[in-house]
Amino acid sequence: MAIDMTMIKDLREKTQAGIADCKKALEACNGDMAKAIDYLREKGLSTAVKKSGRIASEGIVDSYIHGGGRIGVLLEVNCETDFVARNDIFKQFVKDIAMQIAASQPLYIAKEDVPAEALEREANVLKAQARNEGKPEKIIEKIVEGRMSKYYEDFCLLEQSFVKDPELKVKDVLTQTIAKLNENIKIRRFVRYERGEGLEKKEENFAEEVQKQLKG
Repeated sequence: MAIDMTMIKDLREKTQAGIADCKKALEACNGDMAKAIDYLREKGLSTAVKKSGRIASEGIVDSYIHGGGRIGVLLEVNCETDFVARNDIFKQFVKDIAMQIAASQPLYIAKEDVPAEALEREANVLKAQARNEGKPEKIIEKIVEGRMSKYYEDFCLLEQSFVKDPELKVKDVLTQTIAKLNENIKIRRFVRYERGEGLEKKEENFAEEVQKQLKG
């Protein structure tokens, strides 16, 4: 795929890496922007990554309510300074992440947060599925590894496709925001509520309800 200056400029804005490094990353990843971002991060060439070790103790706690009170999210995101915490770009990022949580229902923030017992349980289920599908035993581990990636995408916030731009993952949006604001940013914790979740709900017989209305 031909790499043009627009693509290089876009990658540079997202990562703050050098022009030559951005061009090399795009060429190595055949023009795939998300892969090029990861490439630069792995090489330590993204300045956004270099900021990730700095202490982030400021920030905000924000909320997002959806569907007339049907779903609610409470979220804490940290940054390094109070100045950035008041920045509109930071505030919009927090709003977007809260909306992401409401829409995509993650259980964890990062892959590293998934408990070992949950990973083991999921891997055992996937192995059983593969065997039931008649897959050869010698490739089952490889199959499970691939399907575990889907598990992470479903339940880990940073691995999910970003609801406002599915071409990006949430971790890519985080990297972009770090680069824009020149500060380390951490999604620290969240809680998601859905009205009636966990409660036994009354079962409605739709046909009977219609008959009652007709007779009434």
